[in-house]
Amino acid sequence: MLSRIAHVFLLFCASLTFMPEAPAQTVPAGIKRVTAVEGITEYALPNGLQVLLIPDASKPTTTVNLTVRVGSRHENYGETGMAHLLEHLIFKGSPKHPNPGPELTQRGMRYNGSTWYDRTNYFASFATNEDHLRWYVTWLSDALVNSNIARKDLDSEMTVVRNEMESGENDPLQILMQKMTATAYQWHNYGNATIGARSDVENVDIDRLRAFYRTYYQPDNATLIIAGRFDESSALKLVANTFGRIATLKRDMPRLYTLDPTQDGERAVTLRRVGGVPLVSAMYHAVPGAHPDFAAFSLATLILGDTPSGRLHKRLVQKGLAADVFGLGWPLKDPGLVGFGAVATPNQNTDALRDVMLATLEGVREEPFTTEEVERARATWLKNWDLGFTDPERVGVALSESIALGDWRMYFLARDRVKAVKREDVQRVGANYFIRDNRTLGLYVPTEKPERAPAPQTVDVAAQLRDFKPSAAATKVEAFEATPANIEQRVRRDTLPNGMKLALLSKGTRGQLVNATLRLNLGDEASLRGKDAAASFVADMLDRGTETLTREQIRDRLDALKARLHIAGGAPTVTVSIQTTRENLGPVLELVEQLLRKPAFKADQLEELRRETLTDIESNRKEPAAIVSNAIDRHGNPYPRGHVLYAPTFDELIEDYKAITVDDLRAFHRNFYGTQAAEFAAVGDFDADTIKPLLARLFGQWTAATPYKRVPSPFIKLPPAQLMFQTPDKANATFIAIQPWPISEKDAAYPALLVANHLLGGSGDGSRLWTRIREKEGLSYGIGTGIDWSYFDEHSTWRSSAIFAPQNRERVLGAWREEIDRVLRNGFTPEEVARGKTGLLRARQLGRAQDAALTGALAVFLHQDRTFAVSQKIDDAISRLRTEDVNAALRRYLNPADFVIAVGGDFSTRTVSK
Repeated sequence: MLSRIAHVFLLFCASLTFMPEAPAQTVPAGIKRVTAVEGITEYALPNGLQVLLIPDASKPTTTVNLTVRVGSRHENYGETGMAHLLEHLIFKGSPKHPNPGPELTQRGMRYNGSTWYDRTNYFASFATNEDHLRWYVTWLSDALVNSNIARKDLDSEMTVVRNEMESGENDPLQILMQKMTATAYQWHNYGNATIGARSDVENVDIDRLRAFYRTYYQPDNATLIIAGRFDESSALKLVANTFGRIATLKRDMPRLYTLDPTQDGERAVTLRRVGGVPLVSAMYHAVPGAHPDFAAFSLATLILGDTPSGRLHKRLVQKGLAADVFGLGWPLKDPGLVGFGAVATPNQNTDALRDVMLATLEGVREEPFTTEEVERARATWLKNWDLGFTDPERVGVALSESIALGDWRMYFLARDRVKAVKREDVQRVGANYFIRDNRTLGLYVPTEKPERAPAPQTVDVAAQLRDFKPSAAATKVEAFEATPANIEQRVRRDTLPNGMKLALLSKGTRGQLVNATLRLNLGDEASLRGKDAAASFVADMLDRGTETLTREQIRDRLDALKARLHIAGGAPTVTVSIQTTRENLGPVLELVEQLLRKPAFKADQLEELRRETLTDIESNRKEPAAIVSNAIDRHGNPYPRGHVLYAPTFDELIEDYKAITVDDLRAFHRNFYGTQAAEFAAVGDFDADTIKPLLARLFGQWTAATPYKRVPSPFIKLPPAQLMFQTPDKANATFIAIQPWPISEKDAAYPALLVANHLLGGSGDGSRLWTRIREKEGLSYGIGTGIDWSYFDEHSTWRSSAIFAPQNRERVLGAWREEIDRVLRNGFTPEEVARGKTGLLRARQLGRAQDAALTGALAVFLHQDRTFAVSQKIDDAISRLRTEDVNAALRRYLNPADFVIAVGGDFSTRTVSK
């Protein structure tokens, strides 16, 4: 369900701040309190279930995660993909819960599951509610041992899983990494993609799949994690009354012992496909994630592969040999891999790139890591630790990886090891493992003098933890109720002398975290004409150097301040997103002021950005999703080239970005940047009385030479159309349909259309399109609808999209049309509308509980001159809606005769199903 490629970056972004150890709870009979570490308390049930409780009252949300210690590593011959198939089938229900998807959606839960090499996990986050917690834990306990795992469900889900495979097939980097991993491992199951071999998945024996399920899906092979706001005593009783009633099945657990031998020569793999840009990558065998040396691998990988401080970036990107580079590592139960790569520019000869990359990676012996490099990498890793998973909704997912290593406390031991690792250790692993004969690359070169890397090892996790001493936990923070009324009671709004608007909401947070957003509104319709490319590049260049700081120094400063900073946008809005801590908010704002007001716009950085941008465009121009999206944006667009609302072609984008000069950037910044029309919002642990005068000093007098005036976007009725695009050699197809509506968020029909869209395709599980096309017919991994709402103009756009196998095009489009026609003809039932209203209201409640989202909303509301009282009015209007209101609103606006439909995929050599 979730893409697992993202998990390769877990090592470098895994972070967690914990609450202090909770006071002793009344433990139900039979449950044993095992240990407590930095705010996490472990309990054990008689049937072997491990339970971790992580209380945090700072946000009105609860997250429950169930980690089952089974992944693709546990699969036998002919069984690849079984762990992933089970992840899908668990959501197909049990006798007691025949259709859990709509139940989850109705409760407004944000939920999913994921499968990786060593574990599978299921998680849900929801607005704190005792009944929701009881229902979800009850369902999990039932799903753990009583799921149907039925042939009919397997058959219906098979096409969905195939489509998930095909969606990954469109990504050259993902497939290259998969094939290189398969080449790097000769015997170990880590060489098999978690999603499985197509032949194994399509021919899976249902009895073998059920046996696999019964073996691994048992309490003694699972960990239940409850995090966020909940009553601990009640939670323990709930666990005892649900999971505690399960009798563990008597069976012999398979003993896994396969390890690959030391690699004895470089290996090679070449991937040839249509589209994309050249890629060069190198992988090296490493140690298990629990091994003491893994901390040294973590820092070595950052030193070599990070941007902009890494050696590869400096020697490849800055020298014009590559558009981008990366470094990543897999913290796995058994010996894993460390990988590096470079993205070349289109049509580039990669010989020089490859040679410099390998010389850099395998030159550690001749050019040892410096103390400065190690300390910079350590600061980056620890910053991510301090800032990363402060949100309790993500605690369970983060801990799943440590549970898979053998003990959840490895999460903390990894942090302590990074703090303690010495430069000599980082140098040793780099010199011993990043060598030619331990390498897998996209070529083969015979050798007469092989080198041997250290032999693979297993790890005694208990021994590693014997001397582990957990750090002191953080202090408790206030419980904040994210209701519209409470938000309005706590927020302070103000205006600086130059007109910049402020919204400051100070409240307690875990780790004293603060989220802030600064929106700069630039220019007007006439002044921005022909300046879209310059506007985009100026925003992208702001954090690449100032008059006194290099790009690398900016990154070092952000690491030292434990801050994350993201600048995005162009014309007419630039958004600066900030995440930092209470003590560092002031210095971070001073750094932001320097970035915004004193950018350097250096020529070498412009060329680096230009290469990255042009490479992205070339990579996208043969991708079905990008082609279809561009075609939809351009269809019926009445604006001339250069207008801020014009949609350029790929060739026009390339032409515009190639023409940009440093003088263009400086002129745009000089004419358009200022804060007289800006909005700033902050949510978290800060002192508003201190921050307001600081903002006034930094931004209160800064005005742009060109004043801001909102660019209107009036309603335009598009000519209906059906557009088809051939994209050769792409295993996944994309479909998008739109219909512009003459309506804004202020319209009286807005609440009814929110509910109608939620029921039609906006809610995932339980929506009409999802149920028909994903669940019943298994034709798409992802299908849905949404509405791009305008607040100021009566011009909003309804949108529907799906991915699917090209041969299923007519079946997908046919089912999609049938469901829309059925809804318009028969309407939604009163039961559907009641469920939809409840689910939508709970989803809105959960959204307000996310500090980052709340910060962004406050900034946007300042721009729109509204408050959260409007949100409460919308919630109230949703609650009062009748079934006939919802059906009438959808029938009034949704008209299939006005649809613009675009489809892209490889339809030329495939048999299209009728």
